[in-house]
Parts: sequence; structure tokens; C-alpha cells
Amino acid sequence: MVKNRKKQPIILKDVLVQDYAAEGKSLAKIDGKAIFIERVVPGDIVDVQLFKNKKDWAEGFPIQFSKFSADRIAPFCNHFQICGGCQWQMLPYEKQLIFKQKQVLDNLSRIGKINLPELMPIVGANETRYYRNKIEYTFATKRFIPDEEFIKLKQQNLPIQQEGSFGGFHAKGVFDKVVEIKKCHLQAEPTNDIRNAITQFCIEHNYPFYDIKNHTGWLRNMMVRIATTGEWMVNIMLGYEHEKMRKHLLDFVLQKFPNITSLLYTINTKLNDSIYDLTPIAYYGKGYIEETLENYRFMISPKSFFQTNTKQAEKLYSITRNFAELTGKEIVYDLYCGTGSIGIFVSNKAKKIIGVEAIEEAIEDAEKNATLNNIHHTHFFAGDVIKICDDNFFATHGKADVIITDPPRAGMHEKLVNKLLDIAAPVIVYVSCNPATQARDLALLDATYEVTKIQPVDMFPHTHHIENVVQLKLRQ
Repeated sequence: MVKNRKKQPIILKDVLVQDYAAEGKSLAKIDGKAIFIERVVPGDIVDVQLFKNKKDWAEGFPIQFSKFSADRIAPFCNHFQICGGCQWQMLPYEKQLIFKQKQVLDNLSRIGKINLPELMPIVGANETRYYRNKIEYTFATKRFIPDEEFIKLKQQNLPIQQEGSFGGFHAKGVFDKVVEIKKCHLQAEPTNDIRNAITQFCIEHNYPFYDIKNHTGWLRNMMVRIATTGEWMVNIMLGYEHEKMRKHLLDFVLQKFPNITSLLYTINTKLNDSIYDLTPIAYYGKGYIEETLENYRFMISPKSFFQTNTKQAEKLYSITRNFAELTGKEIVYDLYCGTGSIGIFVSNKAKKIIGVEAIEEAIEDAEKNATLNNIHHTHFFAGDVIKICDDNFFATHGKADVIITDPPRAGMHEKLVNKLLDIAAPVIVYVSCNPATQARDLALLDATYEVTKIQPVDMFPHTHHIENVVQLKLRQ
């Protein structure tokens, strides 16, 4: 009997990385074949091990650097390239913005294949660290061990310890382990102090951490929200109710961090981490925090969607309002409206705002936010955008003068695109967190509309993610 032999990995030697591709990968070409490589930047010369190898393209990762790009800088975080976030810390921020601008142009031209105006220069962030207003942490019984640490332990014949009690982020591509985090630079303190203190407290009191694989244990997840108003929210997710342990932990958190304005807990006995079908319970405070964008106030509850970079959100929404070209006479439809933030932000320049969102809790928040701002010409509706936005809906609420659409990463459903073509609003403003699916939708809208303005906005420094705002107008 012939034994199966493992295929030897394909390794390409001394590959010059030539350009940025997309989604955090860079590009090299060998004999006309495109090689997409993770964790490198243009100018690097590397040995690449392939994990996908097709006729015209391949994907791989670096196993040896012969030469580093002159553009590289030292990353500021000890967890860089381990936790899976902040993929571009090794690049100067100015260079990141150049690549992000290029990503938008490449997607719109390559996928959309439509006539485009010149892109406006990308709007960068003034603050490239501590910019997130929301972070979610995971507590687990298994720790992800980085390659370098693993090799050192093996070389020294030391035990490889991955069992225990750890707090951090889910490891990329490994569902049951977390990267143990000591300091994350994405959110202002005391976010790290809170996570580390809770971890240590529960270890000292033998409170069981959650085993992600076997679905056992108690301490599970934590969400921290911060507002520019100075308010802090902490929501701790627990695997089951245990009143004595819960009160002990929550009282400790309040005593240790008296600046927390809303402390909540959520009992999650499900197999997944989502809390959208669960009920967070306020243990201390009003159960929500308030944020401001310009002069508008927004209530943010534990399950609310709100842009995670508040200062850049203000810029993003200002661009959206400018692209809408409102005079005060327009009926504006805000599709995928979430908690109503865009509609409320543009409301003082519109006659009426109609918002549609699938998540009922988000619509409840939108109505509260309109009341909070004393706005009475907004109307919000919960339900699937495709199903709600039919002929009767538009006939009931008035012909759309402007449509603002801000869909999830998957973009708009083709049925909705076709409906927008039927409605023929004079102006559409398309806000996207994924220029690739935006480009696909723009190609469909091209039958009736022309793209008149394009403005990329960087919401997430040191990552490959990019927002893009496009103005479309009916063809004459």
C-alpha cells in the first residue's frame, strides 16, 4: 500500500512586492502571474509560501524577508500582526491614505466599469490612535500562542501553556482561542485597565472563564463604549446567571472605576456571542450613554449601532449632507438608517426625513434620538428595506427628492437597486463601507444615473478598511 505523501509547500524566493492590492494584501508579479501577499508592503523583498495557487494568480504569506521596504516604520503596538487588527501599523499614516485612495479608485473603475469624476482627496483622521468609541473583548480558557513564542518554547524545551484564564481579542482564524491583550491602542483608557482588572479579579476568585469550544464557563465577553461627552458604558456578558458572583464582580468594577456612568450585564446562554436577541440589564446608571455630533445628541444603548469613530463620523455625515444639496424643501429617504444618525444630522436642511431599518431596536433608538433633538419631521420604519420600499410606501410618504443609502458591507440588494431606478429621485447619496460592493451597485445604477462626486473617508487608521461617499444624479 502506497502511503499518502504530503505535498511540499510552494515557496517563491526573493519576490519583490510591487504594489498594494486590496483588503490588506499587496501585489507581486512573476511572469505575468499575480501573487497576492499578506503582511507585506510595496518595496519588501520576501520569500513567499503559497497557500492558494491558481493558473493566473496565487496567494501567500512571507516566511523570510531579504529586504524591508524603505517605507516601513516601527509599529507602536506589541500585539501587531498577532491580534489581527491594525494591519498597517508598519506604514506611515500618509502612505496608508495613499493606498486607501487607490483602493477606492481601483474598485470603482475595475468592478464598476463606469465613467467617473476625479476622486476628491481622501479625508484622513486627525487622531490615529484611541479613536474607537466601542470595543468588544473576549474572555476565554485558551490562549493563542504566536509563532515566535511557540518556536522559542520548543527550542528551550519549555511547556507550551495555552490553558488558563485570558482576556483579549478573538484570534484570527482560530475560533476557540484569544490573543491575550495587555494594551490596545484603539480606545482611550481606562479600557485596558478595566479589562485587565476584571481578568485578574476573576482569576483571584476562581470565577470560571468561558470555554468557547465546549460552551461552558461564566465570564464571557465585555463591551466598552466611550462618548466625547465623557460618559462610559460597560456591558459584561456572562454564560449563566450566578447572582453572588455577578454582584461581587459588578460591585468591584464600580468601586474600581467610579467614572463608569452605565454598567450593565447580559446573560448569554447561546452558542454565539451576539446579544441582539438578548436583553442587557442596567446594574448601575441609566443604561445608555449620550454622544454628540455637531449640535445633535444621540442616545447609545448597548445594542445600538453608532459609527465607531465619532470624530470621523462627523466628517462623514457632513460630506453626506453636502452631497445631498438640500435647500429645506426636499423629502429625504434614509435607507438602512440604523439609529437615525444620518437622517437626524441632515434634518435641519430637509422638509421631511423617512428612515427605514431592519432592526426594530434601532428604530426605537432613532425615534428617541429625534425626540431628544426636538425634531418632529422625521419618520422611522422598521422592516426589510426591500419589502418596505414598494410603490405604496413611496406614494404614502411622498416622492423622494433625495435618497441616502448606507447599506452593510454586502451592499444593496439588486431588487432595491431596481426600485431606486424606478423611483428616479434626482439625487442619490451612497455611503459605503465596502467600495467593492458599492462599485457593483453603481454599475447597475449607471443605467439611469451618473456619478458626479466621490469622496473617500478614512474611519479606521492602521486598517485596510475605508468608507466612501458617492453622489449620483439623474442623467439629463
